[in-house]
Amino acid sequence: MDLSAESVGRLVEAYPDTQPLAGVEADHLEMLPSTLESGSYGRRDVEWIVQWYYRRFLGDYPDAERREAEDAFSDNEFDDIRRAIDGALQRETTGARLECLTDLTGVDVSVATAFLQFLDPKTYLVLSETEWESLRRCGELSKQYPSRPSSADYDRYLRVCRSVSDRCECTLQTLYRALWQIQIGQGRADSD
Repeated sequence: MDLSAESVGRLVEAYPDTQPLAGVEADHLEMLPSTLESGSYGRRDVEWIVQWYYRRFLGDYPDAERREAEDAFSDNEFDDIRRAIDGALQRETTGARLECLTDLTGVDVSVATAFLQFLDPKTYLVLSETEWESLRRCGELSKQYPSRPSSADYDRYLRVCRSVSDRCECTLQTLYRALWQIQIGQGRADSD
């Protein structure tokens, strides 16, 4: 499949019909950046980000692993979570921001990218095998999804996402919705 403005537009139209979390996701993309930046968030707000990361797979993510990750995150002291988020907001580079967030229990680079996305959705996009493999399927990435993504892997992925977003004249969040649709098979009709 070729990612173009037209194909992205077609794919995005189906996203709300195939992703039951689309509405609440959009609400949080609107609300959380300013809430997190101002520090006026509670534990549930940040726990929601971790839950969203795993639950958007709608049961396709192994339940035991999901519960383990969510439980591990809930073990963090709220002051530590605040320090990590404040640190990420103050840092200049993506790598430094990821480093602040991955200091938290239960937060690897992939989950940290969910935090970055909700901190600044115009600049960052979540990373998981779903988005990566959609880009690979479209010829935008050549390597397979790494078993444990690093900060360098995220930089590579984000550069590609920004390039595709610019080429398709869409936001990163629009690109995310299209990539999600490709991976779940909605893009097959548009395949080359």
